[in-house]
Amino acid sequence: AIISFALVILGLFGVFLPLLPGVSFAWLGMLVYAYFTDFQAISLTVVLIFLGLTLLTMAVDIIAPLLGAKKYKASKEGLVGASLGLFLGVFIFGPMGVMLGPLVGAFIGEIISGKRHLDAIKPALGTFIGFLLSSVIKLTVILAILGILIAAVL
Repeated sequence: AIISFALVILGLFGVFLPLLPGVSFAWLGMLVYAYFTDFQAISLTVVLIFLGLTLLTMAVDIIAPLLGAKKYKASKEGLVGASLGLFLGVFIFGPMGVMLGPLVGAFIGEIISGKRHLDAIKPALGTFIGFLLSSVIKLTVILAILGILIAAVL
């Protein structure tokens, strides 16, 4: 149980420290507990459902900032900038780069597309909103895993 809870807590940190695959750690904590209780405390069905949710959050983590940029009318250059920023952000800005990279990348892309600075801010903020949305989704899934784990232990 201690290892399982440690993995879930590490997963919670992963919501705020983008380099950690938070939901994956939390799911692994659930799997470990389920396995060592022979899937009696947490069923295989529940573990598989949360595997699906884990994979979905991984996809949302990548797609949400891009959808946010697109919703706020980002140009093709802005979308490319957000994508590049997502991948390069960690190297340029460190751990905060997962959040700042798409924001800065979308802004630079919008400037390259010919938009004025003030007009480039809105699509860049859309990217940031997408990032925040994906963080809320990750936090929700991890808290659900934590709740199931607490219920299983009690």
